[in-house]
This record gives sequence, structure tokens and C-alpha cells, in this order.
Amino acid sequence: MRLQDTLTGTLVELPPSPEPVGIYVCGPTVYQRAHIGNARPFVVFTWLARWLREQGHAVRLVHNITDVNDRIYEAAPGRSAERALEATAWYLEDTEGFGLGMPDALPLATETMPEIIELIEDLVASGHAYTASGDVYFRVSRFETYGALSGQRPDQVEEQEPNPAKEDPRDFALWKATKEGEDTSWEAPWGVGRPGWHIECSAMAAKELGPEFWIHGGGLDLVFPHHENERAQSLSVGHPFARIWMHNGMLRFTGEKMSKSVGYVETIRDVLDRWGRETALVFFLTAHWRKPIDFSDETMVAAQAQAETLRNALRAETRAVGDWGSFADALEDDFNTPAALAILHDWARTGALDELRRGLDVFGLASLGEMSTAPADVVALAEARMTARARRDFAEADRIRGEIAGLGWDVRDAGGGYELVPRA
Repeated sequence: MRLQDTLTGTLVELPPSPEPVGIYVCGPTVYQRAHIGNARPFVVFTWLARWLREQGHAVRLVHNITDVNDRIYEAAPGRSAERALEATAWYLEDTEGFGLGMPDALPLATETMPEIIELIEDLVASGHAYTASGDVYFRVSRFETYGALSGQRPDQVEEQEPNPAKEDPRDFALWKATKEGEDTSWEAPWGVGRPGWHIECSAMAAKELGPEFWIHGGGLDLVFPHHENERAQSLSVGHPFARIWMHNGMLRFTGEKMSKSVGYVETIRDVLDRWGRETALVFFLTAHWRKPIDFSDETMVAAQAQAETLRNALRAETRAVGDWGSFADALEDDFNTPAALAILHDWARTGALDELRRGLDVFGLASLGEMSTAPADVVALAEARMTARARRDFAEADRIRGEIAGLGWDVRDAGGGYELVPRA
């Protein structure tokens, strides 16, 4: 399998199975309900892990949660620890709703404090970091290839965290002394405080995967400064760190409704409640992981139609043989999910149902082939919705659709009637 590496700009080949593959993915900073864009790295890298296991690799997927961060202090002054716990629970509940299973490890920064402090001590001892009024900063000038990941020359890097006590404006914080209003802190050799964002991930990755692992993933917005700084810290203590850096493209809120709403976002929970997990997963399949993906009512309706096409094909009685090799080739070549989706549709059209089911299962979509009978109360609601639509009371019809979704079913318009599909 070949994957595009941000650092070199080339396709890097993974070893053949059963070579173990460690994957570290930067997860959310937990201060509010996560929006649907936050789900893209979770979905993409969970799919990648599932595919590698399908191909015979032993995979360890680590997806961290940042529960110590400036944003949390700002969002919940005086109760940051409570907010972090609350928002972590929301994130886990929401991502479980995709039905893909959970990562092998979900480390928290708050549970990695000894490793974080030890890593900072090593950086100070080697001269790569220094103390300044209770803070600790990384010396960017001591790391010769700083900027290589993000494509910047060291002399082009702008100041990240203004502080007159720093030796160099480019230096970034490894440890921050406790400030007024911050309600969580830890003891360290430099005084009471808490870690900077970047050192948390360097420590969590090393703790869970060792000093060197295959893949480091995350959103494109993390290349600088977060991943640039992770790389500098880790290599400076002799950790080879990630062999491949993968950065998924960003999700863009588009369409008439969304483009007119300033600050408009939809949470993961909103999307799963409104569209269902299967439509959401098909939506993420439609764009290559490295490219941006546009989220709107229009793109979700299109994804819903694709999911329905695949569902209908699985109900057919025809049998044909599909070319599994073409599907594997698409995913082995930089994990090209749009090409794989096209093959799934080709199998649906030709009736290659065994291959179709196997391929859908890679992406957590085997449920499209499940048939269930809706309970009487759900059927009654669906009938009431049809009545509301007949009298053009679309607000009531939408309300009933939401009630049906709350009971675990999607109602789909089909011809002159409806169809009830379990949300799984």
C-alpha cells in the first residue's frame, strides 16, 4: 500500500502484511460538541485501520483527546476539568454513532502527565529547551529542519506565542505556568502549571506506540504549528517518530443555507440524527481523503441517494462475480475511496453481491443489507407523517421524522409511499 506523505510530498510504501502498523491520529480539543468536520479524521483513519486489518496487518490505532488546552479554559472559566469530562463524553458518544468501532487507545493528556514532564526534562537537559519565569520553551534555532513539514524556512516562521521572556520569537511553549482563572495545574520541576498543546501529543504518541511508528494523521489545519512542533520535539530527543504524515482535507460548509449563516456549523450529533450513519459514511466516501469535502443539504441528499442505491441492490436475487482486485487496487493506491465507491456501485449494478457486501463492510456499511421490520409505534408515526405531508404540513412531517429518528429508524419517501430503515 502506498500513502501520500506530507513531509516528502511523495507516495511512501507500507511494508507487506503482517508487519504491524501503528497509527496516531490527533483528536479533538474537548470544549464543546464536536462539529461534523471533526469527524473526518476519525472516520478516515478508522477506515484505513479496518482496511489494513483486512489485508492482514496487525494495526494499533491511537486517537488522542486533548483535555488540557487554552480553549477549554476560555470556554468554561473555573470549571475546565468538568467541561473537558463532559465534552469528552459527548465526543465518544457521537463518534460511536458511526458504528465503526472505537480506536485501540484513546489517551488523554491529563492521564499522560508523567510522560509529558519527563519529555520536557529531556529537552531541557539536551539544550533544546529552556525555562523562562516558570514557563518552558523549545529552542527552534536548535532544530535545523524546523519548517520542513509545513514547507517554511526557519527564518520565515512567525511568532506563535508572544512573550518578551522568550529567547527567540519563534520559540513555542512546552510548559505554561498557571495563570489567573486556570483551575487545573500540575507540579513540575519548573513550578506549578500545565503542558503546552504540542508536547502532549509527542508524549501520548510515544507512550502508546513507541519512539517510531508508521502513520501520524490529522486534519490539514494541524500541519503548522501543531505537527511541525511535534516533529521538532520528538526528533530532538532521538525519537524517529512518524514515517508517514497524512493530513486529510478540510470539510467546508457550503450550499445556500449554510453560506448565508455566519459561523454556521452542524455537529456530529445533528448530522447523525438528521441523516443517519449510513448516509454520513457514504458522504465521507465521496471525496479523496487529501481533498476538501463540501457539506450541504445537497451533498447529503446525493449521499443518501447513493446509500439507497446500494441498499436496493442488496435486495436483488441476481448473482455475479466481481473483481475484488480492482477494489483492492483503488485502496492500496493512496486509499482512494471515491474510486472504491465507484466499484461498489458497479458491483451493485451487475449483481456482484458477495463482493459488494465485503466491500461495504470495510467502510462499516454492511448494515445496508440488513432487513428489519419496524415496530408498530414507528409504523404509526410513519403513517402520521404521510398524512401530514398530504395536507402539506411539512413542519409537522419534519417533526415526526425527527421522532422516528429518535426511535432508531429513518423514514424514506419511496414512490407514493414510504420505507422504514433501521439506523443501526
